[in-house]
Amino acid sequence: MLVLVVDSSTPAVTAALAEITPDRVTLRAERRTVDARAHGELLAPQVDAVLAEAGARPADLGAIVAGLGPGPFTGLRVGLVTAASMGQVLGIPTYGVGSLDAIGHAAKGEQTVLVASDARRREIYWAVYDGAGRRLAGPEVDAPAEVAGRAAELGAVVAVGEGAHRYPEALGLPLRDEPRYPPAWALAELAAERVRSGAPGEPLTPLYLRRPDAVAALARKSVLQ
Repeated sequence: MLVLVVDSSTPAVTAALAEITPDRVTLRAERRTVDARAHGELLAPQVDAVLAEAGARPADLGAIVAGLGPGPFTGLRVGLVTAASMGQVLGIPTYGVGSLDAIGHAAKGEQTVLVASDARRREIYWAVYDGAGRRLAGPEVDAPAEVAGRAAELGAVVAVGEGAHRYPEALGLPLRDEPRYPPAWALAELAAERVRSGAPGEPLTPLYLRRPDAVAALARKSVLQ
């Protein structure tokens, strides 16, 4: 089955086409552009590009997988709205995967790892995973200095992700260079069993963890005030 994978929870705008068979997940095409200010402009052309590279049409898709975040409001909703709209138009199921979970899955090994992405406002979105990629805590949003104590309590001995590279001194952990952003193959693998079993599609509920930067005024103000 051909599955479209999208993620816009970080500055890395990602679209990929994965083939999910009974025993493996294979990426047929992938596009990633790191630009925190152009999610809306980049994602749709990248979706078109991966379909064209694989010689596929939207009608060939069997499902869509989307990164649920956490992430900043404006960027995150681009991927989720795109995935939900395409799923509805094509009549195919959509499945959500935590974006930090995808990084944790890709970073799994023998060590407990802190996964962090940039939350702006001098904070990070974070979660901790054991060596098998199972989440031990999070996702949450906190200042790096606060996360350092929590991560130590949970036994994290290494950190990964863009947020970890932004605040290495405050976190006080050795860094893994990659992955910095949610890998498309990991998003696909974490949704693969649901795809294979034909599980019902899911609402793509974003993990914002805090209110958006721009909030509408609750009351109108007089122009004389």
